[in-house]
Amino acid sequence: MALHPVTHLAEIDKQYDIILSDIWGVLHNGVRVYPAAKAALAKARAKGKIIILITNSPRPAADVIAQLTGFGLTPGSYDGIITSGDVTRSLIEQAPKRLFHIGPERDLSLLAGLSCELVEDYEAQAVLCTGLFHETEESPEDYRPLLQKLRGRNLPFICANPDIVVHIGGRELWCAGALAQIYTQLGGRTLIAGKPHAPIYEAAYAQAAARLGLAGSKAVDKSRILAIGDGLMTDIKGADNQGLDCLFIAGGIHIRDYGTGSPGGINAAKLTAFMARHGYHPQYFMPALA
Repeated sequence: MALHPVTHLAEIDKQYDIILSDIWGVLHNGVRVYPAAKAALAKARAKGKIIILITNSPRPAADVIAQLTGFGLTPGSYDGIITSGDVTRSLIEQAPKRLFHIGPERDLSLLAGLSCELVEDYEAQAVLCTGLFHETEESPEDYRPLLQKLRGRNLPFICANPDIVVHIGGRELWCAGALAQIYTQLGGRTLIAGKPHAPIYEAAYAQAAARLGLAGSKAVDKSRILAIGDGLMTDIKGADNQGLDCLFIAGGIHIRDYGTGSPGGINAAKLTAFMARHGYHPQYFMPALA
């Protein structure tokens, strides 16, 4: 399947009614919004496209909306938003109630209104991971002894953010998905609802269906949906699993694998080989959303 270069979203959006756009790395870099990306979605929305933002943030949608508004991307810029945190709440509700939390305290809004108890690791019946405790100072390998201990007790590991890394400004920081990866390698059981898994997409379809006046997520025509993202094992794998067309933002976290070295420079042959090597088939690519 050919991977087509695209200069502007407007070149291809007439084929779609719904756009599912990743946030971090596509619309902003954790510090500022990308003006061209904001403008691209605004133009698509002005044509009547339904814009649903879909993110692996472990925090509830209200928290992410507040962050986006601070960046200048107001709720009027999109039609809906679904976070990994939102869909992870159902996993937490079904899990044992005594949880050991791995991650920063700022993520605890995820638990608001849920009947669970945060305890120390030796008391826990399950693990909730939203990230590293100190993501600017630690690496996933620092957690291996703790993860081995938790695995030894056969605790289920709920991962609220399946992303492996994220870029904040020019820095690359580890996410909860990196710890889930180690836990899986140790033979532990991980529970994940965010991208690339189905629950977050079903929630996004339901939001889009409501906007279109359709009777639930099953009424959405997937052939009329375009997914946009920069993460191979989350955005691209998820779109592939769902049978969605996909626009890959190639200037993001994987740029080292096929970049030319110049800003935004993409070696198309290397990018095609990169995708083929991993077995994924996005339809389009561009360095940054515009």
